[in-house]
Amino acid sequence: MKNLIISPAVNLKTNEVEFFLKTLRKYYMDDIYFLVGKKDIDLKKKINFYNSKFYEVNEHGYDIQLKRYKHFSKILEENSNKYDQVLFCDCRDIYFQSNPFEYNYKGSINFFSEDIKFNTCPINSSWVLNTFGKKIYDDLKNKTVCCGGTLLANINLMIKWLNLMDKLILAYPFKKRLKYLLTLRRDKEGRGCDQAHGNYIYYKKFFKDSHLYSNKEGPVATVFYLKNIKFNKNFQLINELGEPYSIVHQYDKRWDEFSDNVNAIKKTLGVF
Repeated sequence: MKNLIISPAVNLKTNEVEFFLKTLRKYYMDDIYFLVGKKDIDLKKKINFYNSKFYEVNEHGYDIQLKRYKHFSKILEENSNKYDQVLFCDCRDIYFQSNPFEYNYKGSINFFSEDIKFNTCPINSSWVLNTFGKKIYDDLKNKTVCCGGTLLANINLMIKWLNLMDKLILAYPFKKRLKYLLTLRRDKEGRGCDQAHGNYIYYKKFFKDSHLYSNKEGPVATVFYLKNIKFNKNFQLINELGEPYSIVHQYDKRWDEFSDNVNAIKKTLGVF
């Protein structure tokens, strides 16, 4: 059976997705599914060029962050007999250094941590406080944050996780500040609050056969808070075991440290 990668790309420009695709296709030839908008004409052409698939959704680019789960669930439920393992991930700020499925994962559903705890991260604290409230925040405040932009599981557990995320987002929406409620505007501080729901799922043990990987030694680097940035002679980011990460996430947030290596990789791949 094939593996599958699913990623939202609504309203993204082609150059925001091409580095993701070019690095991925160096190592991985199974299916990729992107969520796109009806007007993303050039993006669809680029996705087709890399032998990937897309699924059109009628969602605002801002709203897809919280609504992606129901769309991905539909895709997987319609193709549940075709795939084995599924990687859910962002695409705009990710590139690959190997095939993400060629790692000996410990769980049937695998989460990947950041290098920060809730009580030292204002934005993650705000997402939990304004969705689940203070009691749950107190339960999580000393925990390490799980990244909401990468998750790998077998297809059955991925479908369950997607459906659970969708239900929790509806049950525990981000509480808008009054000025946004009165004017019916979006509260931009709520974008990304689904990370609170994902952490709630992991730490409340909704899945027994789950595993949380260290950001320092695992296969995925979420680099915004990563303390040690080190590259090998092949321009690959390596973990504290000296092994290249498979996935590098949020590299744009540390651009001063990544620019030379990323540009070197782009040059070898013909991406500019």
